[in-house]
Amino acid sequence: MPDLALTTLDDLSVIGVRGADAVSFLQGQVSQDLGALAEQGNALAGLHNPQGRCIAVLRILRVAPDQLLLVLPADLTEAVRAHLARYVLRARVVLADASATWRVYGVSGPAAAAASSTRLSMTMDSTSTRQLIVAPRGEPLPEGEYSSRQHWRLEDIAAGLPEIRTATSGMFVAQMLNLDLLGAIAFDKGCYTGQEVIARAHYRGQVKRRAQRFATESEQVLLPGVRLRLGDGRSAQVVMAAQAPGGGQQFLAVATAPGSGATSTDESGESAATALLECEQLPLPYQLPV
Repeated sequence: MPDLALTTLDDLSVIGVRGADAVSFLQGQVSQDLGALAEQGNALAGLHNPQGRCIAVLRILRVAPDQLLLVLPADLTEAVRAHLARYVLRARVVLADASATWRVYGVSGPAAAAASSTRLSMTMDSTSTRQLIVAPRGEPLPEGEYSSRQHWRLEDIAAGLPEIRTATSGMFVAQMLNLDLLGAIAFDKGCYTGQEVIARAHYRGQVKRRAQRFATESEQVLLPGVRLRLGDGRSAQVVMAAQAPGGGQQFLAVATAPGSGATSTDESGESAATALLECEQLPLPYQLPV
């Protein structure tokens, strides 16, 4: 591994949230408690619809007390901005696509923490060896060995970090994406859109399907949202996938836990796809609830 590997994340964009009510406004919209944002500087959060389904996974970075940046896939930018705008009402806040001002890239390796220490950044693992950075467009990129976007996505899959795109926006309940296990949900905060459904699923243990990590040698295109049947008969729905360097693919898919006996239908009662995909289940860095 090089001391510093650089990945351009040009498929990610930035929404600017500016105004005296920026933090309090977002506090009523996302699943994370933003009370510690001033100290921590960033937060991972889910944006949900009233049914508790995840519209987008957001990385929130604090520029100033009245200025926050939301990092998300570019194909969701306008839909998320429009969704948030419906809730502004009298809040003193302005929402705008800030991608022309800010760019997103990733750094990884032993020097990643040092390279991100003076920049707006967010750690992507427990060791700080992978950092997401949001920097002004005019700022030069740090020197480092180029690493592909596909490799960065593969690292996200290994970390169990879900990526929501247009095809899967509004498809999964928060816990299906393991947002509770990633610290992206605060169950002791006040109300936010979708909170009632998410809290009920948490306290009643109603979510039986979770995002899990798999590897396959199949050449089948595993697009987000595709329904399939795993080799052991379980139904599953793809969240994200990436090509593995030695061949084949790794992917995150929402499925019932192994050995649960639920194989033919998903949680909504819809029939699973009939296609059979031979694959191997891989570990995640966190423990799924039993």
